Amino acid sequence: MALTEWLTGGKQSESQLDRPIVQGVIETPTTQDISLMNYNNPHDKVQVDNNNVGTFGTLEKMISSNPYFAAGGGLMVLGASFALLKNGVASFANLMYRRMVVDLEIRNSDKSYEWFLNWMSNYKHRVSRQLSVKTTFVQHQNGSVATGFTFVPGPGNHWFKYKKAWFFVKRERSERIHNSGQPMETVTLKTLYKDRYLLASILDEARQMAMKLNEGKTVLYKSWGQDWRIFGKPRKKRVIDSVILDKNIKESILDDIKEFLKSGSWYHNRGIPYRRGYLLYGPPGSGKTSFIQALAGEFDYNIAIMNVGEPNLTDDRLAYLMNNIPEHTILLLEDIDAAFNNRTQSTEKGYVSGVTFSGLLNALDGVASAEEVITFMTTNHPEKLDPALLRPGRIDMKVLINNASDYQVRQMFMRFYDDAEKAEEFMKAFKELELPYVSTAQLQGLFVQFKENPNLAIDNIDILKSPHMNNFFYE
Repeated sequence: MALTEWLTGGKQSESQLDRPIVQGVIETPTTQDISLMNYNNPHDKVQVDNNNVGTFGTLEKMISSNPYFAAGGGLMVLGASFALLKNGVASFANLMYRRMVVDLEIRNSDKSYEWFLNWMSNYKHRVSRQLSVKTTFVQHQNGSVATGFTFVPGPGNHWFKYKKAWFFVKRERSERIHNSGQPMETVTLKTLYKDRYLLASILDEARQMAMKLNEGKTVLYKSWGQDWRIFGKPRKKRVIDSVILDKNIKESILDDIKEFLKSGSWYHNRGIPYRRGYLLYGPPGSGKTSFIQALAGEFDYNIAIMNVGEPNLTDDRLAYLMNNIPEHTILLLEDIDAAFNNRTQSTEKGYVSGVTFSGLLNALDGVASAEEVITFMTTNHPEKLDPALLRPGRIDMKVLINNASDYQVRQMFMRFYDDAEKAEEFMKAFKELELPYVSTAQLQGLFVQFKENPNLAIDNIDILKSPHMNNFFYE
């Protein structure tokens, strides 16, 4: 085989054999030559190794050859596809969240809000990075001051583990202001759906802890905005025997309240509003408020103090507050005579109030008045009260709590010193003073001053008739 046949892979034709052989040099093109060639031939494609062509190359070839993609329609389709994919993933995630996670929201307007924060602040197995400080300040009678600090979970995210289950807690504070003047807050608990039954267990523990803190104590409430808020620290329950009243007064009120508390069905069956009103009247320092506090301790009730003469109080707010009194709570309206003067409000005397007399009457026994309420009113001047306020249904029992009688003087001495012989000696010295009257507050002040020695109380009994020493003036 000739050399030309071997190089060309076959026999050459005669025309090919007759051609002259041109000898030349094969030159390697430079980078500039290649760039000029690509510029002059833009549609020519460089051959690409098939081994390196994948899905991306095929997609690129399809997009570049499609006129819709070239016009931007393909990009729009791709964007819509990705958006649908994203929405699908988000919907699936939300569905799984709703199926697997349970949320519990607690607002600061609910009682359990403070219970839960107190429980969580004392719970050991929690992780908190945002804290708030709660300062307690107590000033004792001797002038000393006791302070304490408690760290509670602040606004932010918290974690805790309860009975092998993890809980995520988020406390949020809104810019909105509640009717009480405080910012609105919420606490949200999140846990797995399978552990949802533990939420009730946590709130029950928090309630029991709060009840234990107030066990043996009387909680005082005061109106704040449209809510009742705890006023000060809970006070130790006052023993009913610590209040010395005249004969049969204490027993008659106790028996009447006991009869009322067990007669709920009797009232309902006869269509009578189930509420009871009491008026305690008498001079200052006779023990009216102290007796109400002792009654609350005897029946395990709390006390809600309402100031009807508050300038910002209106008829609607008064009715709302009296219809939302905390359970097992006595409503106390002190110095009710100072609120109204013959059904008129006198600005000349410096008294301003948003509550009308008819608004008070409707709140006590109107259509919208509360049920199962025990109301106590106190006054130093019952003659100033309007007869419409004194009728049954608003005030069912009127009791005079007067200055100390001889019976009260002796019983109070025995209460402090428990010495019958010294009691007779004190009573003899007391009668020799020939005082027109003496209040139980005066007697208590004398006994407290000489609490360790009854002889000193007897020797200094003249204090009871010294106005500059006991702040008491006779008419």
